Amino acid sequence: MFDREPYADLPDLPTFTLTSTDVAEGETMATAQVSAIMGAGGEDISPQLSWSGAPEGTKSYVVTMFDPDAPTPSGFWHWCVSNIPASVTELATGAALNPPEGAVKHRNDGGTDEFVGAAPPEGHGAHRYILCVTAVDVAELDVDENASPAVVNFNLFFHGIARAFLTPVYEVK
Repeated sequence: MFDREPYADLPDLPTFTLTSTDVAEGETMATAQVSAIMGAGGEDISPQLSWSGAPEGTKSYVVTMFDPDAPTPSGFWHWCVSNIPASVTELATGAALNPPEGAVKHRNDGGTDEFVGAAPPEGHGAHRYILCVTAVDVAELDVDENASPAVVNFNLFFHGIARAFLTPVYEVK
């Protein structure tokens, strides 16, 4: 079950279903979804995601990946894409490199607008990587590519109508 603790201050929203052929709830991420950029020996390939059951009134989606266990006061944003058209209900493996037409890629905490895979500090224990798809009640959030994931999520406070979560883990021993 999803641990809501990092999202405790957010309003409760309905949920829908999020699945993946690349990652699984509570399971260790494969090397493809581990970071090369951050030196963890991976490939920085965004996972395949499919979602269904979003509520009526969904006009777009936002996809994020967040590590609440990162050793910073604000966690670590690994991936953020907004304004995904409502007609899109799947992202293929590696879609971060070429998101759907109209979608906006945002700079993550690694300083790139691409997907940065898992990279917890060695010996820091298992980190949770919260993949979240948020159904949005507007076709486009009023954010551009310069908006941080925090700003995107602030906008979701007003426009998010449902969320779907999937939380794989990763640990460097």
